[in-house]
Amino acid sequence: MRAALRAQLGWARRALRGAAVLGHAPGPLCWSCGAALPGTDGSPRFCPGCQALQPPAPRPDLFRLMNCDRSFRIDERQLQQRFRSLQRAVHPDRFGQRPPKEQFYSEQHSSLINKAYQTLLNPLSRGLYLLELSGVEPVQETDCDADSAFLMEIMEINEKIAEHKNEDSLEEIETLIKVKQEELTKEVAAAFERDDLQEAKKLLAKMKYFANLEDKLKAKKVPS
Repeated sequence: MRAALRAQLGWARRALRGAAVLGHAPGPLCWSCGAALPGTDGSPRFCPGCQALQPPAPRPDLFRLMNCDRSFRIDERQLQQRFRSLQRAVHPDRFGQRPPKEQFYSEQHSSLINKAYQTLLNPLSRGLYLLELSGVEPVQETDCDADSAFLMEIMEINEKIAEHKNEDSLEEIETLIKVKQEELTKEVAAAFERDDLQEAKKLLAKMKYFANLEDKLKAKKVPS
């Protein structure tokens, strides 16, 4: 076993020296066997030699990982298919008999894929992530404080939630919030398509208000 390990280390050193001679930085090497790894399209990477699962990238592009264009408009069906395909490939249940390091990497990949799916599926988190990728400062609810009519509308809905009398009244409020979120989603999509990031930021701030109202509504509907 020591002889095999020395051989792997020797191969890795030769690969590094060869890259230095060619005048460019060496590419990543497999953690298990030391083989040079090919480029990736964003998918989890497996070693072409020993087939070991490699660790995820430190800061992956979630759109690239999920094979989606970097756009606010996405194909939800395609996103779901990609999610299922990736999870089948790296789910921890498939790595129960693999080395502990590889089991750990499968857990990391699975968690990252879940995060990417949830981030891109939800319009609010998808919009916020797009702004982050564009270098725009994080959205604050105060970004729409100048819109007094909007703030008044939010206050009125808050009061309706606090003073609700029955389940029917909560259903009406839920429908109202859903309609408002759908309208804002369309406006955000249009703002991104115009490349008007500041307008998209203001609209996403409004969506955050309605998301908070949705949370309050869910809390009211949960039996005590």
